[in-house]
Amino acid sequence: MGQTFRDSPKATGPGRTAVLVVNLGTPDAATPAAVRRYLGEFLHDYRVVELTRWLWCPILHGIILPLRSRRVARNYASVWMADGSPLLVLTKRLAQALQHALPDVPVRMAMRYGNPSIASVLRTLEAEGMTRLLVLPLYPQYSASTSATVLDAVNREISTWRRVPELRFIADYHDDSGWLDAMEARIRAHWDLKGRGDKLMFSFHGLPQRFERAGDPYPRQCEAGAAALAARLGLTADEWLLTYQSRFGREAWLQPYTDKTLEALGKQGLKTIDVVCPGFAVDCLETLEEIAGENAEVFRHAGGGELRYISALNDEPGHVAALAGVTRRHLLGWPH
Repeated sequence: MGQTFRDSPKATGPGRTAVLVVNLGTPDAATPAAVRRYLGEFLHDYRVVELTRWLWCPILHGIILPLRSRRVARNYASVWMADGSPLLVLTKRLAQALQHALPDVPVRMAMRYGNPSIASVLRTLEAEGMTRLLVLPLYPQYSASTSATVLDAVNREISTWRRVPELRFIADYHDDSGWLDAMEARIRAHWDLKGRGDKLMFSFHGLPQRFERAGDPYPRQCEAGAAALAARLGLTADEWLLTYQSRFGREAWLQPYTDKTLEALGKQGLKTIDVVCPGFAVDCLETLEEIAGENAEVFRHAGGGELRYISALNDEPGHVAALAGVTRRHLLGWPH
């Protein structure tokens, strides 16, 4: 049988251009049940875990989710905000600020996993008469496991529509001058307040090494962005380093590892190290709990002094201006 297409709402006026801002996602609550639902959706994505489903699904649902959900829920509870998960709260604020910077085009926010879902937000935009869509994943560096899976979800939804919108997609912005300006200003503001540490560490989310071997440009973009920032900050080669965090499972991931590097630096007796995470648009579990909490303890336990986490750009004006600039360039040629 052929595919059945969902009827589109009747347009009441000229077509509209919309911007969809997408972040990774978060559980609805800091509870084992909510975390299990979220992790189940996230880790079931083939782009995230590239294993055959007949092998991976029994491992995921029979071992990983039952064992990890309660511990991960405790981690979320340690950083949960009054209005919800930091990633959700701060992404909402960023999207609202971006809407103020782009008053002539609707800006909506969605999560790749969890709520609000990409499908639900797209259907709302369709009902409002949207006929042109620009997708902005909040990942400065491109990876198939992040940026590409956002496009997968968008295409999966609009493939069911009778009338599909014109579509544009921002793959990455790791070398955008506005974004580099904002990152540089964030680091300098931290130094103005606290002074410079012994070293500056750029910690990015890790990927399995086989992703890089398959052609994923993510590590090259991480390296390029970190090197550009180090040059702007006037750092010598021995004053900064790049590492990868958040590895999962037993296979080799991108190296050097953040926790192992911090352990080695602690054993060397470093007194202070500043850590910034340029791959995260807003603060979340991986920055607030993993870096500022867990990895700070790794550094201290190994003999180091203070790990000073430099917060994400969040909804700072420089970040909003950078994203607005990227968005405007990609909207060129479309009527608003």
